[in-house]
Amino acid sequence: MEQTVLIERDAARRMTTLTLNRPARRNALNLPLLEAFKAAMEEAAHDPGLRVLVLRGAGPVFCSGMDLAETAAEPIKAVEMVRDVFLALATCPLITIALVQGAAVAGGGGLAAACDFVVMADDARIGFPEVKRGLVPALVAALLRRQMREHELRELLLVGELIPAVRAEKIGLAHRVVVATALESTAQNIARAVCEGGPGAIAETKALLRRLAPRSLAEDFAIALETHARTRDSDEAREGSRAFVEKRKPAWTADH
Repeated sequence: MEQTVLIERDAARRMTTLTLNRPARRNALNLPLLEAFKAAMEEAAHDPGLRVLVLRGAGPVFCSGMDLAETAAEPIKAVEMVRDVFLALATCPLITIALVQGAAVAGGGGLAAACDFVVMADDARIGFPEVKRGLVPALVAALLRRQMREHELRELLLVGELIPAVRAEKIGLAHRVVVATALESTAQNIARAVCEGGPGAIAETKALLRRLAPRSLAEDFAIALETHARTRDSDEAREGSRAFVEKRKPAWTADH
């Protein structure tokens, strides 16, 4: 069976690295990967010897988003699992760092956005092209509305184009932009700085920031999931998903 998530524990640095491991599919998210990732993340969160969790993707691409071909039979189950993973990442007591190479697309960008720090290679791109597939970027909108100014968020989600790392840093999607070969050392530098703080104080600070939000992330995800479920079964969503899988332009119906 394919090992969809690789786990590397670095006891000396009190850090564990989880690597999405479907490089032939550009690390697209399917149910086995999501389940394995959530289990590994929860195990790390309860490990008293760890302070930092690093998220990476195997191969040239960080994550291309949901595997629409593999999840077509159970789209709501898949998006519920994505919600659970996003929420677990966002509420993890460890410091979480996403290292993005190649591209972080749709749900892949959401994985990065759910982390405390996003480090991007200078030639990487990130974006949320769901509307181009007839879908609503509901879950990622719940994450990004906490991180970005609204007019920039509107452009990102309504236009649906991938943007370069430098632009991502400018609008708050990335914290550091470095050459690809420096991704790992940058994560180690962040981890070293974080570990100078008290683990309890850091966990409480993260929890405080969540409590200070106007609504909890879980509440926002409930709204987002309802929107996704309501729109996912539309003719437009079906055509957009089919067109993406078949690598063609969607044939949208007339405006209505």
